[in-house]
Amino acid sequence: MSDAPSLQAIRAALGQRSVVLVGLMGCGKSAIGRRLAAKLSLPFVDADEEIEKAAGKSIEDIFADHGEPYFREGERKVLARLLRSGPQVLATGGGAFMNEETRAAIAESGVSVWLKAELPLLVRRVGKRGNRPLLKAGDPEAVLQNLMATRYPIYGQADITVESRDVPHEMIVGEIIESLGQALAAPPELAR
Repeated sequence: MSDAPSLQAIRAALGQRSVVLVGLMGCGKSAIGRRLAAKLSLPFVDADEEIEKAAGKSIEDIFADHGEPYFREGERKVLARLLRSGPQVLATGGGAFMNEETRAAIAESGVSVWLKAELPLLVRRVGKRGNRPLLKAGDPEAVLQNLMATRYPIYGQADITVESRDVPHEMIVGEIIESLGQALAAPPELAR
């Protein structure tokens, strides 16, 4: 591990780019993102919190009042703004990376990290919170399974994939840092 890139080298290699965490609800983007940001001495930004601030209401209320397409358009605009204010660790909502324009903006202004999680872990984690609009549509396990089927192939386009699992968050953070070091050390044409 002594030849691993230093945290300073990773920050320098990022330049103005953000580390952008993507993945399904419950994969740990916010919890891991906060620890990763602290480790890299970068600000942590939760896109969902920024969307709520911009809208003046909760995501649940945005979905209820205006529907998912309206929410997704607001999410796209907020993420575009946030990506211009890097470097930072940015946790996105689960559906953000599905938008082609958002993926292109992330590719241009960030390094995407997919926190990939298995279904039982996601079901266990999301069951603890009742504020997930997409889960109100039916059995959470079935909804998550459908989301995995449609989103995992797209999440697979992320620059880095790290397995989210039931281990101390610091282990996952360490794996992300190691992967960032490798990705950022590669020549640019290989880093994508």
